[in-house]
Amino acid sequence: MLHKIDSGEVSMSRLPGSRSSRFIPYLIPGLLGLLIIVVIPFIWNVYLSFTRWRGVGPVKWVGLKNWQRLFSDSTFWISFVNSFWIIIAIVIIPTVLGLFISSLLTDVIQKKFGGKTASFLRALFYLPQLLPVAVAAIVMGWIFRPEDGAVNALLSKLGLGMMQHNWLGSPDSALPVLMFILAWIQLGYPIVIFMSGLQRVDPELYEAAGLDGANWWQKFYVVTLPSIIPELMVVILTATIGALKTFAPVYLLTKGGPGTATTVPSYYSYNQFFQVQQVGYGAAISTALTVVIIVFSIVFTMVQKHVDKELV
Repeated sequence: MLHKIDSGEVSMSRLPGSRSSRFIPYLIPGLLGLLIIVVIPFIWNVYLSFTRWRGVGPVKWVGLKNWQRLFSDSTFWISFVNSFWIIIAIVIIPTVLGLFISSLLTDVIQKKFGGKTASFLRALFYLPQLLPVAVAAIVMGWIFRPEDGAVNALLSKLGLGMMQHNWLGSPDSALPVLMFILAWIQLGYPIVIFMSGLQRVDPELYEAAGLDGANWWQKFYVVTLPSIIPELMVVILTATIGALKTFAPVYLLTKGGPGTATTVPSYYSYNQFFQVQQVGYGAAISTALTVVIIVFSIVFTMVQKHVDKELV
């Protein structure tokens, strides 16, 4: 409760001590949760990456053997190449499409048909984000089933039976179809973020650009894009981290196959942990992935700060 103190200042708490130290007790639960859920398991995982262990029995220290194997493991490097394509599906495609769709919904649909129509369309785009990943993956798995899936049934109805395919079971199509599914799930996220950012853009900027003869594309490039750079940075950072950690859609739809066509580091780590029972090697894979995510986050945050300074 707020109360006056002798110096005339307002105290936010009756806890003794300096103003900055009064908030420390409120941080303790969060710090304990971070320690128990994140820090201690991460340290244990790093330790396991230097051991050989099957999940039960004694843990044997093997030093750098797991890491030496990691750098010479072709499947591990293939999984990171696949992660590059997953980043394109989760980050690049939804972000680019989200920029244009959010701008169209705000500048065209909202002005011509009203805010309710724009909000309804925004909700439709965001609907896949509201679905649990497992539900979305199962639905898409049914659609692309080779025997009686909706895609092959539609091709048959259209007289294009020769184009029917085992979409998720063939090495040539499994990764592109997985990318399509991930892009569909992810698209609503940047649209909602960008539309929120566009609400603070001064309409007079668009009016001034229109008076200068700018068309929609020129307004988008000169006014819209620079105005939502902070939101763009947030979407790219969070979506890239999510792409690097992708696991559930791969597990539910392809199990990393066929072969290694859709294997990603998180699933490869899971495979070593629970199926092959090489816990030490799985720990090395997950630790390497964590290091990549941390390095990317630090570098991107530095770039974001530099961009923010340029905008000020």
